[in-house]
Amino acid sequence: MVIKVFVATSSGSTAIKKKQQEVVGFLEANKIDFQQMDIAGDEDNRKWMRENVPGEKKPQNGIPLPPQIFNEERYCGDFESFFSAKEENIIYSFLGLAPPPGTKETEKSDATGEKSDATGEKSDATGEKSDATGEKSDATEEKSEAAEDKSDSKDEKSDATNETEAHTEDKADEGAPEEAQSGQTPPEDQQEGEEEHAATGEEEEKQEEGEEKEEVEEQEES
Repeated sequence: MVIKVFVATSSGSTAIKKKQQEVVGFLEANKIDFQQMDIAGDEDNRKWMRENVPGEKKPQNGIPLPPQIFNEERYCGDFESFFSAKEENIIYSFLGLAPPPGTKETEKSDATGEKSDATGEKSDATGEKSDATGEKSDATEEKSEAAEDKSDSKDEKSDATNETEAHTEDKADEGAPEEAQSGQTPPEDQQEGEEEHAATGEEEEKQEEGEEKEEVEEQEES
């Protein structure tokens, strides 16, 4: 990957020249390979730069000013973006390059990686806790289902008991009329005894009347 810096070597603007020199000087000081693309003496370079700078980075007149920085054909940014990345020690990320060992950007990247690992471990711990909570929830659900099964069994037993009681009551109701009928109708033996007693009483009365009549007749004869 080659860093391309589009500059205007014959620009009459002091501000533009100063910005171009700062970008080029930084890349040279940090031994970052780059190609300096002059748009003042090469119309193709100027045309390519204008066509590949994103619309949001172009000024109102539509003509982007140098310096403009690319990594091959990928747009990196203008001078303002370059300056911000340099101040934040993320210039290699800005250029799309891997930071060399020992740089501040590498240390920052390592710290970010450690933080990411710590976040991952925390996430794993959270996941384990979530799994434990899920297992506890499953156990609670199983216990609840067992309680429901026990309740259903109790309800079935209660229904069976109610059916038995109802059957007993029906049987008692069937026997009641027989007992009532039995209580209302006197036994046949009792009826026969009463009739026999009445007949005996009549014979005794008859006998007494005969005896009285004989006594009367004896007195008359005397």
